[in-house]
Amino acid sequence: MPEGDILRRTATRMDLALAGRVLVRAELRWPSAATVDLVGRTVLENVSYGKHLLTRFDDGRTLHTHLRMEGSWRIARTGTPDARASGAWVRAVLANDVWTTVGERLGMLDVVPTSEEHTLVGHLGPDILAPDFPTVGLVEGLRRWGERGSEPVCDVMLDQRVVAGMGTIYMAEPLFAVGLWPWTPADEVPDPERLLGVARAMMLRSVEARIPTATGEQGFRATSRVHGRAGQPCRRCGTPIEKGQARKPPMERPVFYCPRCQHP
Repeated sequence: MPEGDILRRTATRMDLALAGRVLVRAELRWPSAATVDLVGRTVLENVSYGKHLLTRFDDGRTLHTHLRMEGSWRIARTGTPDARASGAWVRAVLANDVWTTVGERLGMLDVVPTSEEHTLVGHLGPDILAPDFPTVGLVEGLRRWGERGSEPVCDVMLDQRVVAGMGTIYMAEPLFAVGLWPWTPADEVPDPERLLGVARAMMLRSVEARIPTATGEQGFRATSRVHGRAGQPCRRCGTPIEKGQARKPPMERPVFYCPRCQHP
């Protein structure tokens, strides 16, 4: 599933294409939003929150989308073949006279008053990539962390209600960076503030690097320390990387780690 860094880059690209321009085409191929008319509306901004994307319009409405496992937003120049958006998996089309954005295989789609965005993302913890995370967001995130007691740290890092934006990549890589066993009880983590800081720094580097892949994961694996490298030698000690499991079915997720560098 695309993580917060991918959503931040997606929001930035969509903002460059849509913000400040009037929509000349708007199609929401989604049962609950099929009759929504956005033609003539001006896009104010596109912002990400955790793994969610919010496209805000000048009439006080917001289009909320979530990529889930396979979704993406691509951009094409209006009038070109790529802008036709005729594929079976197209779920949304927003276009002005210059650019067309096409949402494919989207996992969620809602249109709500901008003032009610909290009904969709209000249950989430602070966005780890938000500008104010090092101050306001971190305090709230640590408070929520403390409520998780002895839950495994890998589970807590994946819980979007604690801090929003991290997924399997930015759970595994920071844990390796600080040498922490993924199943360490959250209340026994020596310095959760440092761990979250490392995760945020890694994600910000990814945002700035602009890895040119649909999900970012393939591009990340080329330089990852543990994620996606099961059976390969640890880049630090040479021990084969192992793959475990975070969370319980049906919400389980893979955890990649070095059994030597991250010994219990």
